[in-house]
Amino acid sequence: MNVVNHVKVAQHFARAHESYTQNAVVQKQICEHLLALISEQNIPKQQDRIFEIGCGTGNLTRLMWQYFNSQKYMLNDLYSAVKSNFLEDSPQCIEWKVGDIEQLELPQQLNAIVSASALQWVNDLSLVLEKSKQALLPDGYFIFSTFGEKNLHEIKQLTGQGLNYLSPESLQKQLKNAGFNVLLMQEETIKMSFQHPQEVLKHLKATGVTATSNQFRWTKQSLQNFYESYEQFKLENQQYSLTYHPIYCIARSI
Repeated sequence: MNVVNHVKVAQHFARAHESYTQNAVVQKQICEHLLALISEQNIPKQQDRIFEIGCGTGNLTRLMWQYFNSQKYMLNDLYSAVKSNFLEDSPQCIEWKVGDIEQLELPQQLNAIVSASALQWVNDLSLVLEKSKQALLPDGYFIFSTFGEKNLHEIKQLTGQGLNYLSPESLQKQLKNAGFNVLLMQEETIKMSFQHPQEVLKHLKATGVTATSNQFRWTKQSLQNFYESYEQFKLENQQYSLTYHPIYCIARSI
């Protein structure tokens, strides 16, 4: 099992800070779909205390501000530079909890915890689920998206680098063990296409995802091998595919 170095993850996302919003098109799409699911499930709009894990540039945050009426919205991420994303449009009720979610003491008496495209970076998800359960009020909501086993499979197949993704079944089991009732779990695959494998690598770097490459270093030869091997992922339109595998979940504290 690969252990995620959260210091390194923070550094990679900090470096991708300026390029993330423009390039993280799938992550933005995922946030919008998560909002649609919240609306479909008729989650009450009055949720006084909301905590978001891994807010990043605020794609989910702003959608949650529009949907929910909250007295206090608490934001978490690994590095404090993300605060600059919220200088212009943050409401007065915002509060920051910067740090590693596995080490952090969570705010209590929460009505909802939300997260998009962040929990796959956690080393001990069961710990985070248990802490979240304790932090939520009875019947509190845990609403999130993460990624499944087919996520970026092209990269993992060719380089051996990638996160240890969970199946929906495993995720459901962990949520149940932590004391959650799963109201909805849904998955999909989203395929992006690029003109050249080099563009795939640029996209991943621009979105901070290269934090998964533990001791991996590109050489001229390994890069050439990667480009040649990527031919197997060529599409009919002569472009190259990159697969995202989001999993969406809405659960409730029992």
